[in-house]
Amino acid sequence: MTDSRTSSSDSSEFSGSLTVPPPNGVQSRISADGRHLLSPEVSRHWRDVFWLILFVLHLVLVGLALGVFGFNRFKMKDRLNIDKYTMGFLENQSGLTEDYWPMYALAAGLGTVLGCIWLSLLGSHAIGIMKIAVHILTTYLAVISVLCFWGKQFVWGVAFAIGAALQFLYVVSVIDRLPFTMLVLQRAVKMVWNLREVMGVTCVFMLVMLLWLALWSFGVAGVVALSFGDTGRWWLLVVFSVSLFWTGAVLCNIVNVIVSGMVFLVLIHGGRDAESMPSKPLLNSLRYALTKSFGSICYGSLFTAAIRTLRWEIRGIRSKIGNNECLLCLVDFLFHLVETLVRFFNKYAYVQIAVYGKNFNHSARDAWELFQSTGVEALVAYDCSGAVLLMGTIFGGLIVGTCSGVWTRIHHPNTVIMVGSTAMLMGMILVGLAMVVIESAVTSIYICYAEDPLLIHRWDAEFFNQMSETLHQRLQHRSARAREVLRRFDSQTQQTLSA
Repeated sequence: MTDSRTSSSDSSEFSGSLTVPPPNGVQSRISADGRHLLSPEVSRHWRDVFWLILFVLHLVLVGLALGVFGFNRFKMKDRLNIDKYTMGFLENQSGLTEDYWPMYALAAGLGTVLGCIWLSLLGSHAIGIMKIAVHILTTYLAVISVLCFWGKQFVWGVAFAIGAALQFLYVVSVIDRLPFTMLVLQRAVKMVWNLREVMGVTCVFMLVMLLWLALWSFGVAGVVALSFGDTGRWWLLVVFSVSLFWTGAVLCNIVNVIVSGMVFLVLIHGGRDAESMPSKPLLNSLRYALTKSFGSICYGSLFTAAIRTLRWEIRGIRSKIGNNECLLCLVDFLFHLVETLVRFFNKYAYVQIAVYGKNFNHSARDAWELFQSTGVEALVAYDCSGAVLLMGTIFGGLIVGTCSGVWTRIHHPNTVIMVGSTAMLMGMILVGLAMVVIESAVTSIYICYAEDPLLIHRWDAEFFNQMSETLHQRLQHRSARAREVLRRFDSQTQQTLSA
């Protein structure tokens, strides 16, 4: 986090005028590099190749396993004689792949429809859609918790109840930040809605995800129909769900890199049709994302989502603790640990990957140091756009999981939780592919604001003034907090010495 001296100096810099230009060195570096960004003439190197190989190998092995499990129960029980290896020590049950595959087909179709609806509605009703996602998610989680208790699924009932409570606490803790968050999201939607080509790329990757989900759901339907008993099937579902999560995150972050590169170029060159724009920027960005930067995307996709979610939850809990010193020390330790991880795994790395072709850790560290050195980290910490978009993604996934679960309960009541939970994951990934377009624009806006605020001013002067005013307020707030901590420390030190 930015210390008091940095915050104080940054606060004084913005206190005089909200339109102070950046140092000449920063501005000239961007103008010099800007015309060459994503240009095919610029030499790039392969990054994080180990993770690229690991991801491809994982896809091959998981794909083979999915095919085997799905085919083993397709139109014939135990076609590949897998049951003979489990006979005698695992529970046997009868079932076929095609008994459960239609439930997953419903999940894939509904997830795709919801993703497309999100994309279309965000263009015209962005703020309303986001508010609905924020406020209705807590209620929806609570309702599902009650239904789980009613169906005697106590573990899942407790899990959804805890989720509803955490969601409620988080929204309450950040309620004052939502107006600024909605402002940022509105401008991000405005940016991507004028780049129709990136919307087309998103649709293409949703189709790619659907193709992989066809195989994944075929294999998972075969797993649900297996005679491995509940414990064995759950372990297999966990393994395949982790694989799907990584695959979905990789596809989302490929879109992230492509959109980030396009938004960054548009802001630097002052428009999509500017003469200084590189030729075929979208194709070049796509080519880099699928080749030399693909390893970095695979690497970052393993960790960024989990660490980011943990960071949001700890921030919300930390702001509501009060004067419980023991609990505050524990949460502060976790907070600083997560903040250290964020330095090496943050979503802003994908902008640096898209624009400069760095490896993931280098990109994440450079982005975070850029924010801290300019004071923009205070603005990034105040913004909740990523959390709001995640809420929309979870809400979409819950709708998909509920619909598939209800259908499964009618025909196969013993496997409702298995099918419903895995269908929810499918829905979250498909809706997340639509949401990542907006999140990419948000991250690019912050990176551009940190590198050269005048880029934002040239694009939208009113938005620039609102961002600068909010940053000024946050830096003043941090300076006041730092002075208060120093006063408490001095007071405690004097009391200790006098005693």
